[in-house]
Amino acid sequence: MVRGLFVTGTDTNVGKTVVSAALMHRYGREVLLRYWKPIQTGIEQDPGGNDTAEVARLGECRRDQLIDAGVRLPRPLSPHLAARQSGITIELQPLVDIATQANQALLVEGAGGAMVPLNDREFMTDLMSRLGLPVVIVSRSTLGTINHTLLTIDALRRRSLTIAGVVMVGPPDADNREAIEQRGGVPVVGEMPLFQPLTPSRLCAWATVELDRDGHLLEILGR
Repeated sequence: MVRGLFVTGTDTNVGKTVVSAALMHRYGREVLLRYWKPIQTGIEQDPGGNDTAEVARLGECRRDQLIDAGVRLPRPLSPHLAARQSGITIELQPLVDIATQANQALLVEGAGGAMVPLNDREFMTDLMSRLGLPVVIVSRSTLGTINHTLLTIDALRRRSLTIAGVVMVGPPDADNREAIEQRGGVPVVGEMPLFQPLTPSRLCAWATVELDRDGHLLEILGR
């Protein structure tokens, strides 16, 4: 049985990696928690700057808090296209095996959004279903986020996936937050600003005080 949380987004580059680092700051000292990016594309652009390395830097993670294994693809494309151009097919079972062997709570970050294709028949939601983890949705706070977030919530619920909460990224917008919570029936567990500059210390300070104030995610991680 796999324990932990799965971090997905309403879009690519919405802030999943920074939110993952914030969650490591928030709970990495309270729970035996390991960050894992099962599928990473775009490695050829910056071989040393993948999301695992970025979470390690921003989240000030120890080496034993990271799993750096899985599918690693050079081209910055959707996983199914990046795999096709590399002459491989992404299979889910080897990834599930990595997760089940971890023996710790996992913070799993997806690639792209919830419905990104992984191969000719499966999507990121299929990996979520195989792992069986509650999902944290990362969304923007700005115009358009209600539609994108509610569509993501609907896609996850249609697959019987549990939604742990939403983290909104950008300038606070009380109306958008209220719409997502009331119409989506999910809690917003954090409103993360766009840090300028983005540093580990500033991210830690925000996460410690502002992220998951009610401890809802901690309850899930501690099960």
